[in-house]
Order: sequence, then C-alpha cells, then structure tokens
Amino acid sequence: MTISEFELTLNDWGRKQIPFLFLVDFEMEKPCAWPLSQVPDDILFSMNGISNVTDPPHFPLTEIKLNPQPISPDEYDSQFNFVKKKILLGDSYLANLTIKTPLDLNCTLEEIYFRANASYKFWWKESFLVFSPETFVQIKNKKIFSYPMKGTVDASLPNAEVMLMQDSKELSEHITIVDLIRNDLSTVSANVQVTKFRYSEKIKTNTKDLYQTSSEIAGDLPENYVSKLGTIIVSLLPAGSISGAPKNETIKIIKEAEKRTRGYYTGVMGIFDGQNLDSAVMIRFIEQVSHRFYYRSGGGITSQSEARKEYQEIVDKIYVPVY
Repeated sequence: MTISEFELTLNDWGRKQIPFLFLVDFEMEKPCAWPLSQVPDDILFSMNGISNVTDPPHFPLTEIKLNPQPISPDEYDSQFNFVKKKILLGDSYLANLTIKTPLDLNCTLEEIYFRANASYKFWWKESFLVFSPETFVQIKNKKIFSYPMKGTVDASLPNAEVMLMQDSKELSEHITIVDLIRNDLSTVSANVQVTKFRYSEKIKTNTKDLYQTSSEIAGDLPENYVSKLGTIIVSLLPAGSISGAPKNETIKIIKEAEKRTRGYYTGVMGIFDGQNLDSAVMIRFIEQVSHRFYYRSGGGITSQSEARKEYQEIVDKIYVPVY
C-alpha cells in the first residue's frame, strides 16, 4: 500500500464508518491498515482499552532485564555535534536525534507486551513491540486533540519535577514543539488553541521512574471530517515531537546524522472505532531483526543542549513500563 492508497482507504472507511487499525512508518513508505474484523493473527494491539485480546495469558512475575549495550558517549558525540552545528547555523531550531541499542533480553517480546503498563501497545510477531505513552492525535465530537511530549528527567533526582519544569532548555524545546503542533493542526482544523500547557506526569519503569512533560492542543474539525480521516493523518506526518522544527529541513538533518531508516519507530499507529479516532507516536520501541533485539530511543536537540545530558536522557529512555 502506498501512502496515497493509505490516505484514500482511510477516507473511504471513515466515510462508511468502518472501524479500522492502522500504522505508518516514519518514512511513510510502508503504511498499513486493516478493518478491525480482519487484523492479522500475528498482531496484538491495545489502544486506551480497545484491544484484540480478550483472555490474556499469565506470565511469572520475574524481573525483566533488557541488558542494553548503548553506543559510547564519544560515538554519540559525533552525531550530536553534527546536529548541533546545523542548529547553530540556523538550519533547524530543534531536531530529534535517535540511537539504536542492542539488547540481551531475558524474555520474549510477547511477554513484555502483556506485562507492560502503557496506554498504547502494539506487537507484530518477529518484527517489533511498542509501548507508547504519547498520544499523536485524538478525534472525538468534531474536535481534534494532540498531546506532544517533550522533556524527561530521572524522578529519583532531588526536586526532579521542579528541576524539569524550571529547566530553560526543556522549556524552550517544549515551546518549539507546541508551536509546531499548533501550526500542524491549523492545516486541518479551525480555532486551534493550547488548552493545557506543559504539565508533568510520572512514568514507572522496570529500572527507575521518570517525569515527562506534555501539553494539550485542540482544534475544531469540519462537519465531514470522517470522510477525510486519511487526509488528516497524512497531512500531520511525521509527528512533530519526533522530527523537529522546521519539519522538512530537520528531517533531512536527522537522516544525515542517523545514517539509517527508522522504519515503524517514531511512526504513528491508531484505531478508529466507527466514530472516534485515537492514535499514538510509536516511541518506546523494541525492534526484532532475525533473533536479535534493539531498543530505539531519542531526544530533542536545541542550541542549549549539552551532549552528556542528552546522552543520559536517551539511555534513561531504554526501559519497559513493567514494575
């Protein structure tokens, strides 16, 4: 399915109020969509309570160990310095830089799927697992909502939440993304407003707790929005929170710095129940290649970023929300 076919298919299913599941990769080269009645057997999903599993299996409550082997700080520095140079030259204001970390798992991805506590989960057998805390867009009652997530800190640090909220770099990064998402939503909706700015949430993980900050942005959709669901989704891709600003130029910088495709990592997945749409950014992502596993993690780089702090953030994000 091409991205054009994907757009037309979702528009048609929305108009006919056919419930469906979808996902789109970061490069928008491998979009997929299925009517909910035809989701393949090798896929498991759970989106804010809507799931294709009615009788989940039970696993022993043993400790899940990822045993990550992240790149060295020096190796990260070379990518970081490339991105920051582009920012200082004015080619970008904010760029999301990601890394790929080998894991030595002591369990299966299926077990992590069932034990993970996350609003959005998706497991594609022998391909990947995602347990995302970040909403992309929600559509309900003729309104569209987005909840960009930017800013992370180790919750065990002294005054961690206050430190995060008062960090000038994190504030600048968050403002940039909120402004980008507000502009994106303005292309598909009217009366766009930031209805809740920069609130913090604690996320519990298998190794440590984290504080993360989000905002809520909302807009009014036209009367015939259900017949334009595919167009709305495609118009907003890729998600601003995992690309950067300005979006098109920053994507070029990301591709040059990372030197690999992201695939479904940092893409978007979602569900339409016949009336409302809910979707997530595919972060907190474990990729399977043959019998090897890799965790994909990243963070936003600005002119105020420091390499060691950014490196620590992407390492902190190598976790599973199992506790």
